[in-house]
Amino acid sequence: MDALVVCPECGHEWVPAEGGTDGAEGGGSPGERVVKDSVGNVLRDGDTVTVAKALKVKGSPSGIKAGTKVRNIRLVDGVDGHDINCKIDGFGAMQLKSSVVKKA
Repeated sequence: MDALVVCPECGHEWVPAEGGTDGAEGGGSPGERVVKDSVGNVLRDGDTVTVAKALKVKGSPSGIKAGTKVRNIRLVDGVDGHDINCKIDGFGAMQLKSSVVKKA
């Protein structure tokens, strides 16, 4: 689609030149990526975050409630925008999107 690249699975669109590998954003070293939460705070490995909105979980009768604290997150290059690996009490290991959490 013109100058945009479109993901066939989720419909996410982006400009290939803005891949985030040049390190210009945030002034970090080249190749360092910046992950921000739902309100714009920069996230780092080991941070504690809270879930900003209720999330449905496949195979679970109840989902993750808004306000649930998640400790010791790990930032990864995830699939479909899931860029946080974490363990949530009562659910186990999960991947979350940074857009549904905020820094505690």
